[in-house]
Amino acid sequence: MRELQKALGKAGFRVKVDGNFGGGTKRAVKRFQRATRLTPSGTVGRKTVAALKRALRGNSANENGGFNPDNPGTKNHSLGDRVPVEKGMSGHDIRVLQDFLGRAGFTTKIDGEFGSATEKAVKLFEAEKGLPVDGIVDAADIDALRTAVAQGDPAAGAQPTQPTQLAPGDRAQVGPDGLAIAPANAPDQVKAIIAAGNVIAKKPYKYGGGHGQWNDSGYDCSGSVSYALHGAGLLNTALTSGGFTQWGDPGPGQWVTIYGKASHAYMVVAGLRFDTSGRTNNGTRWQADMRSSAGYIATHPPGL
Repeated sequence: MRELQKALGKAGFRVKVDGNFGGGTKRAVKRFQRATRLTPSGTVGRKTVAALKRALRGNSANENGGFNPDNPGTKNHSLGDRVPVEKGMSGHDIRVLQDFLGRAGFTTKIDGEFGSATEKAVKLFEAEKGLPVDGIVDAADIDALRTAVAQGDPAAGAQPTQPTQLAPGDRAQVGPDGLAIAPANAPDQVKAIIAAGNVIAKKPYKYGGGHGQWNDSGYDCSGSVSYALHGAGLLNTALTSGGFTQWGDPGPGQWVTIYGKASHAYMVVAGLRFDTSGRTNNGTRWQADMRSSAGYIATHPPGL
């Protein structure tokens, strides 16, 4: 237990090293799990131990000073894939960091390069949140930043309902046949969502469609979103539009953002809108243009 507490301390969390798994240690475990996109259960299982060990040997495992806790051989797509991140590093996770900092009110250029301007924004954020001001984004910083963005942090002027800005090569495209073309850099689950969405992209609108059975003659708005998420193994039962306001993690995702309210639901996947609205005009649920998200609650699949 002491080793766990020491490891959490090295990851950036203030934990008393006393050998007892008390409330403070459990809270630190849950914050680490959120930062590294694990289920925040507070229980220390195999995945949590592995992620913590890998994160702590980041500097020696990666010449850029970070480590991917899921797979050291893959690209760093999401904030939390590498812990810590600091000046001199680059990648898509840095773009996400910069985007999140901007939403929290600390503007910096979104270029995927952790330079002096990003370091300055990180230090300002750390000072605002009472974190150690060192300009190094550890797991504690990531958890605080995710929380600020998800809550909208009114004091910081965040805009919680806008999807994360993606690099051009990370954006999906609508082909001439009306089907979405997934970006090569997208995670496998995002590609699976797009593939499932393509199956019903041109199906007619049908009120209640997709709620009694997955394979239906038509799909309504929430039935369409449910079908695509089900195709990626993320949903076992179709949800209503209002049901999506309580599903997943709060706030926008890095690759997928779902917008729900009592009367309608749609989602944005890798920069494309998947929505029954507009299907009549364009013949497909995939739309390159965005729509106002006013009045909607934004959520996202955990880790995406």
